[in-house]
Amino acid sequence: QVQLLEFGGGSVQPGGSRRLSCNVSTIFFTMNSMSWYRQAPGRERELVARIFSDGVTHYSHSVKGRFTISRENAANTVYLQMNSLQPADTAVYVCHSERQWLGKRLEYWGQGIQVTISA
Repeated sequence: QVQLLEFGGGSVQPGGSRRLSCNVSTIFFTMNSMSWYRQAPGRERELVARIFSDGVTHYSHSVKGRFTISRENAANTVYLQMNSLQPADTAVYVCHSERQWLGKRLEYWGQGIQVTISA
């Protein structure tokens, strides 16, 4: 089975920074597209950032220029560096992994971690 373990949640003041980590227990990590989603009360789930297996990245408009997604393949870990945080960034952040394998689309979700931005 594949497990996604997220770290780095907590509280931060507006304008501050946090780094989230997601460790994935799969030998195929380097082949996986890794993403961070977030879910806030009253809002739809939002794709925050994605990094593909070739290193290409994608960001939502709401975080572009403030967040950076990266991966450390040797550690089976994806990161989300969050800068200039705003109260609107408050949400549960969820790690996601997906890949194509043997004609099937495989995807896995973490449990999610709370990130709260407030004074």
